[in-house]
Amino acid sequence: MAKSFVGRFSDSFRLPLKDALFLGFCAVFAVLVRVVLRLHLHISGHAMIIKIFFLMLGRGSTPCRYGASFTALLAGTAAMFLGFAKAGPLIIVKYLMAGVVIDLAAFFLPAMFGSYVLCALVAGVASSTKFFSAYAINALVGMDPVVNLQRSLLEAAGAITFGIAGGLMVPMVICRLKAYGVIR
Repeated sequence: MAKSFVGRFSDSFRLPLKDALFLGFCAVFAVLVRVVLRLHLHISGHAMIIKIFFLMLGRGSTPCRYGASFTALLAGTAAMFLGFAKAGPLIIVKYLMAGVVIDLAAFFLPAMFGSYVLCALVAGVASSTKFFSAYAINALVGMDPVVNLQRSLLEAAGAITFGIAGGLMVPMVICRLKAYGVIR
């Protein structure tokens, strides 16, 4: 009995090579586009377009139930080694929080990647995780709680706006990838 449980458990975490390569592609491009563009717009949350787009694309393009989390782990690790932001190792947590939200939403809403409204909604919720990471980092630095709350809310509002823009691009790209036979 234990052997059959272990067999079923390990089968649920198997990832075909094609899907693993595509998730790695999404993670690399999430970091690479951010490095190449390196836009200093001084608008809070503008990098969320790239992050949410590639995390949702990774999950929507593969049948893997944990595609966004795996892509987030790879992209967060690469971003940490490239020295993005001031967060250090916490940047992995920032990516993972958004990835887990996308994976959970895809589990409960299987037709999400065909709907612009659902993609925008999930992208907004995934982008709202910026509030928690910004609040935690500012609290660790010792920022006054009232100022920290206001600043974190402003950062989250910008992240949600740009995240929704990134999420709205996903159904169109997935539809094109299916039309060309790149994904199923």
